[in-house]
Amino acid sequence: VQLQAFGGGLVQAGGSLRLSCAASGRRTFVNYVMGWFRQAPGKEREFVAAIISSGGTTRYADSVKGRSTISRDDAKNTVSLQLDSLKPEDTATYYCAGGWFFDDLVAGKDINYWGKGTQVTVSS
Repeated sequence: VQLQAFGGGLVQAGGSLRLSCAASGRRTFVNYVMGWFRQAPGKEREFVAAIISSGGTTRYADSVKGRSTISRDDAKNTVSLQLDSLKPEDTATYYCAGGWFFDDLVAGKDINYWGKGTQVTVSS
C-alpha cells in the first residue's frame, strides 16, 4: 500500500483544514487501521488520531480532541482528518499511517505503512 497525504497549508489561528490520505496498491485498504501522526520541528512524531477498519471506533490525542474528526471512505481508499479551531501549536508535518492493530498504531508501534507528510502551518 502506498499512502499519499495532501490538504495541508497555511491557515490563521481559529481556522480549519481538511487533510486527506489516498491509498493505492494491491493490499486491501479496508483491512487496515488508519491514523494520523504529526511532527513539529525539533519534536518527536506524535499520534493525532486513528480509526479502525470498519470506521466505528476512533481515538484522538488529547491535544486535538474535540477539535478534530477522523473519517474514512473505504470505497475510495481514503482517510481524512478534519482539523478545526486550529492553534499555532498544531503547526507540524502531518503523516498518515496504516497498520493491523488499533492499539499498536495509536502507540506508534508496528506501523506497516507511512505516507509522505503534508505541512500544516497555523499563524497567530
